[in-house]
Amino acid sequence: MIHLSLIGIGTGNPDHVTRQGMAAMNAADLILVPLKGEDKADLAGLRLQICRACVTNPATRIETFDLPVRDPATPDYVTRVNDWHDAIAARWEAAIRAHLELGGGPRVALLVWGDPSLYDSTLRIAGRVGLRLPLTLEVIPGITAIQMLCAAHAIPLNDLAAPVTITTGRALRMDGWPDGATTIVVMLDAGGAFRVLDPAELTIWWGAYVGMAEQILRAGPLAQVQDDILATRATARAAHGWIMDIYLIRKT
Repeated sequence: MIHLSLIGIGTGNPDHVTRQGMAAMNAADLILVPLKGEDKADLAGLRLQICRACVTNPATRIETFDLPVRDPATPDYVTRVNDWHDAIAARWEAAIRAHLELGGGPRVALLVWGDPSLYDSTLRIAGRVGLRLPLTLEVIPGITAIQMLCAAHAIPLNDLAAPVTITTGRALRMDGWPDGATTIVVMLDAGGAFRVLDPAELTIWWGAYVGMAEQILRAGPLAQVQDDILATRATARAAHGWIMDIYLIRKT
């Protein structure tokens, strides 16, 4: 039986890894670190940096593996992502089997940005692997980008007695402002989905690399700061080769 730990590691700062997360990393026989292409080399580097800061067990092996890319020829988004997850699960399975064939122990860990429960597909991929290998699954919660954004701007997530809608840039572009929402949090935006909104009476709090040394923050009335956010985002992406950003918008 293989014990698989999915460990939430926050937004890239080693200080965000909990003591529970550190214990799980050091209990692992193998930590798998995905490589997502040259433009995401820094992301693998961050995971390896976190391993160097947190792993003290000399018996824990740390190995990288190449992730497949989505097939752009598949027109349907859900089908394209499901096919991609199938391919990732196959890579996980191959890496775990190779480890076991070399006599490695049964405890395997993967490090997950933020928390495995929030707009992350690691749990769905683990379910696919569990159909092929005998798994017990452990989830270690982590600090989310939403928490870090609110902390960085020193704002509450919700307005008084009001709900919060968490959505994606793709959904915002397709459907516009969610019905009945007063506060929305937008994740996984390729850039500028807020352009579809009427900016009147909307305030935005935006952050990139939140919680990291490279953190960038912008806030203000959407009509006044949206151009600055887009320009800042483009500059940061060009400088680092990748960007992780998130924003909260509230009706005021």
